[in-house]
Amino acid sequence: MLKTNEQYTDLDKLRHSCAHVMAHAVKELFPDAKLGVGPPVEDGFYYDIDCEHTFTPEDLEKIGEKMEEIVRADHRFEKEVLPREKAKEFFFRLGEEYKLEIINQIDPAEAVSIYRDGGFVDLCRGPHVESTGKIKAFKLLSIAGAYWKGDPNNKMMQRIYGTAFYSKEELQKFLRMREEAKKRDHRKLGKELDFFSIQDDGGPGLVFYHPKGALLRYLIEEFIKKEHLKRGYQFVMGPQILKSDIWVRSGHYAYYKQNMFVFKTEENKEYAVKPMNCPGHMLIYKTKVRSFRDLPLRFFEMGNVCRNEKSGVLHGLLRVRNFTQDDAHIFCMPEQLEGEIASVIGFVFDVLRTFGFEEHEIELSTRPANSIGTDADWEKATQALEGALRSKGIDYKICKGEGAFYGPKIDIKIKDAIGRAWQCSTIQCDFALPERFDLEYTGSDGARRRPAMIHRAILGSVERFMGTLLEHYGGALPLWLSPVQVSVIPIAKPHEDYAAGVLKVLAEAGCRAEMKDSSETLGARIRDAQREKIPYMLVVGDKETAAQNVSVRSQSRGDLGTMGFKEFVEKLKQEVDNRGLVKD
Repeated sequence: MLKTNEQYTDLDKLRHSCAHVMAHAVKELFPDAKLGVGPPVEDGFYYDIDCEHTFTPEDLEKIGEKMEEIVRADHRFEKEVLPREKAKEFFFRLGEEYKLEIINQIDPAEAVSIYRDGGFVDLCRGPHVESTGKIKAFKLLSIAGAYWKGDPNNKMMQRIYGTAFYSKEELQKFLRMREEAKKRDHRKLGKELDFFSIQDDGGPGLVFYHPKGALLRYLIEEFIKKEHLKRGYQFVMGPQILKSDIWVRSGHYAYYKQNMFVFKTEENKEYAVKPMNCPGHMLIYKTKVRSFRDLPLRFFEMGNVCRNEKSGVLHGLLRVRNFTQDDAHIFCMPEQLEGEIASVIGFVFDVLRTFGFEEHEIELSTRPANSIGTDADWEKATQALEGALRSKGIDYKICKGEGAFYGPKIDIKIKDAIGRAWQCSTIQCDFALPERFDLEYTGSDGARRRPAMIHRAILGSVERFMGTLLEHYGGALPLWLSPVQVSVIPIAKPHEDYAAGVLKVLAEAGCRAEMKDSSETLGARIRDAQREKIPYMLVVGDKETAAQNVSVRSQSRGDLGTMGFKEFVEKLKQEVDNRGLVKD
């Protein structure tokens, strides 16, 4: 997400300045290039450029060298404010059609600011560092295609990505981390481990799970379902489509229609494929008269949803068009809100620790400009979220104006093994939708009252969580989540009968195991098991067959030596059972 000028940090300012230096260099090397926008982003910056010449990695080197010249020249960034019409004339003379389009969207009464560095001028509100010489460490990273303004109906531009830091040491650290991230890319691992594919024939953003990937998904879902049952949630399931009238009532039609798949039936009735599960859960709530004694009522669904995401933002399992949420809605009395939210936070931390995520960041997002509901309800909802965080002694960051259109929210970002933050769990507090759907319960005094509602997901999207897991572990999943836990490897043909017996006992013990027969060399079969990131390999030959034991190799710890087979099975069971579930 792009930042407003007010949200710029000093590092953002440096990177924004570096983006301008890059545009300056591009214009010197490719004078006919037309410039789009060049903002700072999370890990650096980019600039969208319309150029007949197709940029290559070699071009990035040339642009980088030209940028070094501009940095050494130490040009000052000088701001100038122009009347709107004068700014239009200026950029018209330069032939910068994209800058003209941006100016035309500015309020006619507003002045327009430009920045100069050396002989280069760019449309910009700033801010910038004092001069180009302040840019000490940068690197251009990659080239990608990007539709102008993200709209597929617009022209495809070339987007050059780069990054900048205060020092060469920081830059080198980032580049090393980037190389490690490439090795852990879940799209690469998904193909290598044969977990999933996304195919052009099937459509962008639509995932095909292969046997191992489908099994991993099953293991995740089985675990999370059991954890919900332990905590008093009730399973529900809603249809995949609902009449558009429901989405109008919920507000999604007005605030979210561009991301919905909407269609008409042969009776000319309009329906939409659900992008959210909440309206269905509210309709289930309304099927009975509810009492204060029924609350809190916790409805849970592994809800399959579809969102019409733009093709440019789709990214492996992390951003798809069809996905599943471990979605729940808690209906409660307003006075129960804070306690229920605190309970959900504890649930989140239990689950995340089980999957190996110990570090996290918490964000509290408040009311956006486009929203529904009263000021009083938004205040109550925000106070309930803040109160729950404080009761747990949790530090959090406030993100002003980034809540859902119906209520404020807590977002929990997990840190992976190499320190990257991933959006995961969300907890949203809502008074607006219970009002819109006329939800009620009977209070202890017999009066009809309005419940509050908590929207929450622990894993978030199962697809996104799977992608995060693969990157966190680099594909070497912990034993309890590995689709294949043990590979039995007979040294030669005469040892296959004993290996088959070992495989049978492992299966009876509930272990997911396979046998690699002796048609290939022993070394090749061990390398295959390592490449497939199978946690344990049991090598059996003459000695193992005679002594009824196994030679154990671990994916992470190497050769563990010879072990009694029964002893190994017991250790395996213990490792699976002690997967790391921790209670507060």
